[in-house]
Amino acid sequence: MKKFYSGFVSLVGKPNVGKSTLMNCLIGEKIAITSHKPQTTRNKITSILTKDDFQCVFLDTPGIHKPKHKLGEYMVKSATNTFSDVDLVLFLIEPTDRITEKDEFVLECLANVKTPVVLVINKLDTVDREKMVQVVETYKNRFPFAEIVPISAMKGTNTDTLLKVIKQSLPEGPQYFPGDMVTDQPERQIASEIIREKALRLLQEEIPHGIAVEIMSMKKRPDQNMVDVEATIYCEKDSHKGIIIGKQGAMLKKIGTQARGDMQRLLGTPIYLQLWVKVKKDWRDSDFLLKNFGYDKKNM
Repeated sequence: MKKFYSGFVSLVGKPNVGKSTLMNCLIGEKIAITSHKPQTTRNKITSILTKDDFQCVFLDTPGIHKPKHKLGEYMVKSATNTFSDVDLVLFLIEPTDRITEKDEFVLECLANVKTPVVLVINKLDTVDREKMVQVVETYKNRFPFAEIVPISAMKGTNTDTLLKVIKQSLPEGPQYFPGDMVTDQPERQIASEIIREKALRLLQEEIPHGIAVEIMSMKKRPDQNMVDVEATIYCEKDSHKGIIIGKQGAMLKKIGTQARGDMQRLLGTPIYLQLWVKVKKDWRDSDFLLKNFGYDKKNM
């Protein structure tokens, strides 16, 4: 009987280093939201890659950083708690010849990890060969990595080599998920994350990290191929509410239009989306509100 390999792989690194982009690239579908703003990912996001002889379950984690509020603490714990629960850790960095303070903080978090760690140097396309050699030497002398693999998550360069390294690290095991399943995320969570992504991309720099999205209702219309979705965007300040809504509702409409398109593609059904905006001051430091928005300490 043909051997089958399966296991779990965690993607870690500082915020905005390309973890979600890499996971989407490896899976071949957009599972995790992306933006140019750091700390876009707030929860562990699970995606599944199934081939003829192996299945890899990826955990895309929030960027590891020194937290400034309870949401930040949740995000860091959510990432570091995966270290001992997986078969392999992928540590993503950018190609700099010195170890930045943020990357040093991640290395400190990895110091006592017994799980093999592969260093993945992202953005291969932005540096020449000589610079890449310097980066490899710098990090090789700092930590006993199982492997070092330069890639470009955006362009998909050398990701086939990374997949070979991943497969070699997986133990023999069962197929945990059906072959056609690419994520175990509930549809409501996917919908809320899509809305938050569009807000992150469209709004001003000072607002996005102060927002959360809650799906209030998600129902299929009786006898119709249409799903009605009602969602609320929460922000921390009254002044932000006006910016999110925009002049004559233009910004909110733009967020809704872009979100609806992605939701329809991902869920495979027409969507009628209604959005509201509410103010919840200091929600990022409220245990009750964090739990209400899905950031439950029990899941950390």
